[in-house]
Amino acid sequence: MNWIKKTKAFTLNEMVVVLLITTLVVGMAFSVLRLVQQQIHGISVNHQKNTEINLFRQSLWIDFNQFDTVWWNANQQQLWFTNEIRKTAYKFQDEFVIKNRDTFHIKIMNKSSYFNGESKFSGEIDAIDIYMTGEIDAKRIFVFKKNSSTSYINQ
Repeated sequence: MNWIKKTKAFTLNEMVVVLLITTLVVGMAFSVLRLVQQQIHGISVNHQKNTEINLFRQSLWIDFNQFDTVWWNANQQQLWFTNEIRKTAYKFQDEFVIKNRDTFHIKIMNKSSYFNGESKFSGEIDAIDIYMTGEIDAKRIFVFKKNSSTSYINQ
């Protein structure tokens, strides 16, 4: 009687092949995961920049339409909004714009101020044109307001 019973098993060569294939599949899965994470990060950064620009644009539009007078000081790079109740200021820096306690992280390349459609270096304005630099594309914000009669009297 032969009591030795063989159990079915893989040979060493078969196990090495299985481990090699598993290593390749896991490596490719991690590579694909890394690529997907990079794409999601890029989308997130792009969305954050666009949100910052939209918040800045919205803030400018609200202030241009709420306040009676808008003053631009080119030497100090400041934009002042005033009415009977309150006053608000924007301070333009190279990498950001400060409005009271808010900070907009926007790189501004060029600013042009206007009054009655004519370019104006400093003083009371009714429109501003802002060019922003971007890594992919440049954006532009043009904001204006309707002048009240006091704007013409003060001239």
